[in-house]
Order: sequence, then structure tokens, then C-alpha cells
Amino acid sequence: MSETSQTQGQVADAVKGNWVDRLAPAPTRPFLRLSRADRPIGTWLLLLPCWWGLLLGAGQTGTFTLHDAWIALGCAIGAFLMRGAGCTWNDITDRNIDDKVARTRSRPIPSGQVSVRAALAWMVVQSLVSFGILLTFNWAAIGLGVLSLLPVCVYPFAKRFTWWPQVFLGLAFNWGALLAYTAHTGSLGWPAVALYVAGIAWTLFYDTIYAFQDVEDDALIGVKSTARLFGDAPRPWLRGFMVAATLLMALAVIGALAPGGNILALVVGLGAPWAFAWHMAWQLSRLDPGDGGICLRLFRSNRDAGLLVLPFLAGAVAL
Repeated sequence: MSETSQTQGQVADAVKGNWVDRLAPAPTRPFLRLSRADRPIGTWLLLLPCWWGLLLGAGQTGTFTLHDAWIALGCAIGAFLMRGAGCTWNDITDRNIDDKVARTRSRPIPSGQVSVRAALAWMVVQSLVSFGILLTFNWAAIGLGVLSLLPVCVYPFAKRFTWWPQVFLGLAFNWGALLAYTAHTGSLGWPAVALYVAGIAWTLFYDTIYAFQDVEDDALIGVKSTARLFGDAPRPWLRGFMVAATLLMALAVIGALAPGGNILALVVGLGAPWAFAWHMAWQLSRLDPGDGGICLRLFRSNRDAGLLVLPFLAGAVAL
């Protein structure tokens, strides 16, 4: 395959050499790009809170079954599909904004690769398959899954009416912490809510870093963001989000594990917010809001920040 055929229609901020551009059949590429399959970080950021919630619930009950393994796999497939459906919806609603921003005008809809009607059909297909997976969970989790559509639908419009659209993204992207916890335990408990709010604080941290890339274009077209709101002094805000995410995750771990009386499991579990905080502190030490390349790399590194949580929560379950 020639280099020209691989890069034709490539989105500006896609991972270079990604599997969509190299391996996917040509007719499918615009739709996979619409779903951000060429930019997998978003799927990770949607999936990781699901796995956090599942392991938090398993630590609380002291069990992890084959059905829990399916919940973990189902969440992974569902995160890929619902992230794709959400991004498709986002690009449909933002099509008249994306063509005015340098980083986004190469996306499939503003660049003319996919029509709005085709995008709507693609969104429905992804949503229906994801709903089929959701139906294999318990009724409480199914109800939460249906409710998750509300923040997903609202998020693309948030930057038009609030300086805090990252809050709405956090509400949508961390819902899996509630859903997966409930899929394991059968009911929603306050430790899952604390973990959910920790995830929202984390989203405010990483998505503000991401939004620094678009500050100039956003100002020209009137799009709001925390990156614009914080101006030239973002570090105290980002540090505050880091501290909030860390303390709330620690509270969630204590709430789930302390009642069991296993001190070793609790100590291991508290390693999760500790490692999480260190990674965010490292990001802050490297941050240059004026360098879009550094901001994008740090944003993508939040996959690793989220992954660092998992071995500690899994270790607490094993103990």
C-alpha cells in the first residue's frame, strides 16, 4: 500500500501509523476515523473508570467471578463502541465549528468524507450493539447505562454555554465507574460515587491540558473551555484537580475496603491513589501550555495514569 493511500483523509491529530490508516479497508476508514479508532486514548479514558469501579466493587465483596471477567470484557467492547458513538454525535453537532479549527477541520464530516446522514446511521449502529452488551448485566446496571445517554447527549453543547465543558465530559466519561461497580455488586454504593467524582476531577485535569492546543482558535470562534478560563495561571487549578482526584479516590478505597477489616488489602488498595497522584504530578512538572505537542503527549499519558490504579486495586481483591 502506498504512503499516499495510507495518509489520504488522515485526521491531523491521529496517532501516526495507526492501524486504521495502515490496515483498515479503505471504505471503512472514514467511519473508523469518525469513531476516533485512529486515536485510541479516548477509549482508554472511557474504559479505565469502568475497570476501577469493577475492581472497587470486587474488593468490597471479596469476590471476582467469571461473570466479572465478562463485565470487564463487555466494558472494553462497550467503551470502544460508545466512545465511537459519542464522538460521532460530537462531530455531527460540531460540524460547523470543526471546520474553523486547524486541528479539527480534517475530521471526516467537515472534510467531506462522511455525510451527516451516514454519520447518524453509524452512530445508531454502534449504540445498538453496545446496548446489546449492556443487556447482559443486571437491571440496576442497565438502568445506569441508559441514564448515561443524558450527559453524552449534552456534552457537545456545553462549550457553547459554560466555561466548564470539561465537567460535562467528566460526567459522561466516568459513568462507567458507577455502572461496572453496580454490575458487580447489584446496587450503587457511596464508594462508587466517590470514585466517580474522583474521575470527574481527573477529567478536568487531563482535558484542560488537551484544550490548551485549541486556545487561540477557540477564542476566535467563541468556544469556551477551562483552558481559556484559567488563562496564564492554570497550574494552581490543575494542582487542585489533582489533589481532589487523589483524595476522592482514597476515600473510595477506604469506603470499599475498610469495612472488611483486611488491613493489608486496604494498604495495597491505597497504593492506587498514591501512584495516580505521582503520575499527575509528573505531568504538571512537564507541562508547557504554549506547546501543543507537549500538551498532546501529556494528555495521552493519562492512559498510563489510569492503568497505574489497576494493579493496586486488583492486589487488594486478591488479598
